[in-house]
Amino acid sequence: MIARIFIYLLISVCIWSAQAQEVTFTQTEMSINPLIKGSLMMPSDNGASPLVILIAGSGPTDRNGNQNMMKNNSLRFLAEGLYQNGISTFRYDKRIVLQLQNRTLNEEQIRFDDFIEDAIAVVDHFKDDERFSAIYVAGHSQGSLVGMVAAQNRANGFISIAGAGQEIDDVIVDQLQKQAPGLVDNARQSFDDLRVNGVAQNYSPGLASIFRPAIQPFILTWMQYDPKAEITKLDIPVLIINGGKDLQVQESEAQALHEAKPDAQLVIIPKMNHIFKKIEGDDLENSKSYNEYNRPVIPELIETVAAFVNK
Repeated sequence: MIARIFIYLLISVCIWSAQAQEVTFTQTEMSINPLIKGSLMMPSDNGASPLVILIAGSGPTDRNGNQNMMKNNSLRFLAEGLYQNGISTFRYDKRIVLQLQNRTLNEEQIRFDDFIEDAIAVVDHFKDDERFSAIYVAGHSQGSLVGMVAAQNRANGFISIAGAGQEIDDVIVDQLQKQAPGLVDNARQSFDDLRVNGVAQNYSPGLASIFRPAIQPFILTWMQYDPKAEITKLDIPVLIINGGKDLQVQESEAQALHEAKPDAQLVIIPKMNHIFKKIEGDDLENSKSYNEYNRPVIPELIETVAAFVNK
């Protein structure tokens, strides 16, 4: 865990108008510690509101759900939708975003537990804040597992959006089975070598993005967590959401989480893809949506999360 948390003073307050929705959003930019910077949105100062902490998915993803060459504003639009339902949110840049900006990122030192520690620091910062009536943790994709661990004994509720139900090596093998079946056996053996020996050496060049030596320690630490085991440790209300148009995380992953925790609420949104966008057409439309910064998130997601938090 983070041994010491530095609480920084308020940096700034931003107000902008979303013309299409004719709504004004008030946003406070703040830091939790030197590695965690984010945006707090509070719909009203009149009484305490529930707070949803949004945790981003894999890669160098910022508080809005964007990466360097991929702008879709998925997390920003979700936060704005919850704001309109009387729900506060805090969303933050992953630490590797700041490290990339500062040119201090060392891939060999990244560990999955770093992201868990960051999420815990955020929850701990807000959990005793009297402005909020309850704390909910909502994790997207990789952030689902991160939030699942961080929420244990800390939050009032947990929301998994497009989260895996299997350990990450099994998820990747399943994806390869659909996309590159010729690499499946080599991937399975390489993951087994990594788990047993702490290193994988005989991997195919086609799998270098997964097994290159610099990121093997990160993958190994990620493999230590089983989402099905972690979700059973939650004694709080749980909502599991997946999209029927998700090309990255299949509905079966959400089903696996639900089987592990049958008292959780499971919602499949048929036309939602991995980044919360409504997809009416084919995979080409789906892929293009990842870089459409002004395409709104599907309303059913906002409605589902808001209903869960406000009930």
